[in-house]
Amino acid sequence: MGDTQKLGLDDIVEILKAAGEPTRLRLLALLSHGDLTVTDLTDILGQSQPRISRHLKLLAEAALVDRYQEGAWAFFRLSQGGSAVALVRQLLEAADPADAVFARDDERLRVLKKIRAEKAQAYFSRNAAEWDAVRRLHVSEAEVEAKLAAMIGAEPVDAFLDLGTGTGRILQLFEGLYRRGVGVDASRDMLAVARANLDRAGVTKASIRHGDIFNLPLERDEFDVVTIHQVLHFLDEPEAAVAEAARMLAPGGRLAIIDLAPHALEHLRDEHAHIRLGFSHQTLAEWLEKAGLAVEEIVDLKPAHSAADALTVTIWLARDQRERAADTIAIRRRS
Repeated sequence: MGDTQKLGLDDIVEILKAAGEPTRLRLLALLSHGDLTVTDLTDILGQSQPRISRHLKLLAEAALVDRYQEGAWAFFRLSQGGSAVALVRQLLEAADPADAVFARDDERLRVLKKIRAEKAQAYFSRNAAEWDAVRRLHVSEAEVEAKLAAMIGAEPVDAFLDLGTGTGRILQLFEGLYRRGVGVDASRDMLAVARANLDRAGVTKASIRHGDIFNLPLERDEFDVVTIHQVLHFLDEPEAAVAEAARMLAPGGRLAIIDLAPHALEHLRDEHAHIRLGFSHQTLAEWLEKAGLAVEEIVDLKPAHSAADALTVTIWLARDQRERAADTIAIRRRS
């Protein structure tokens, strides 16, 4: 179990009691592959909703699964940290995937994810042309991602948050960096796209949440890295979103904002719902500093073509000025 806290006899017995029931062990195995609703789980296991809900309640009380609300839906996933879940992961690793029950559950999960992916792709296809029209005006996404990755660096972090996660691409890009990732988006359709993409990429360390970027459904001071990628120009109050993002940072954490530099393409307001026509270095720097962050780096990425409609992408990287406790840093580096 690595650096997780050692467990006493009573603790081990309680964890094994919680996990040591066929339906609950099957639930844990399924939730180790990502976020699922009660409806998903009842469909896969073929059991009643009250029965599944009762088992999930016991698992949650044992700190083995996490629950979060998304509108009328409740999502569950295997807890991301703690000695209890570390022990359960060892049990799941010992399970034979060829076992008839596990194999049947896995096959039904694959069918469910396939249906989810098809629905998400249908939405994505309906909107892809619109998104591509804007992308063609600025530097390639590959160049932006490469520069962002270089600025954030390769040192592992504990918790990573992507605001306005969209397709979930940023969570995929930094999947090797974080122990636990969270993506938040206000669009339920985009959440479906993001979940399907994470499923397809095999990313199980990240969860997707529905939420308001101005009032995030998360604990403050929790994340080592927060990203806001091409979101601010859609907002009426981008400064408030920056302040809320800063509130999520753990002491010493970093906020990366990727958005457009100032431009004069008024048609983007009507055709693509842009509210703000880009942001200057000074404007974003002032917002970041007002939120208690120190700007460390600003980079402009200009497209190779110099047409009148060419857009420059800017990346701002800022850091929370509070010092992290030395023992916290050591724990995160070992994890």
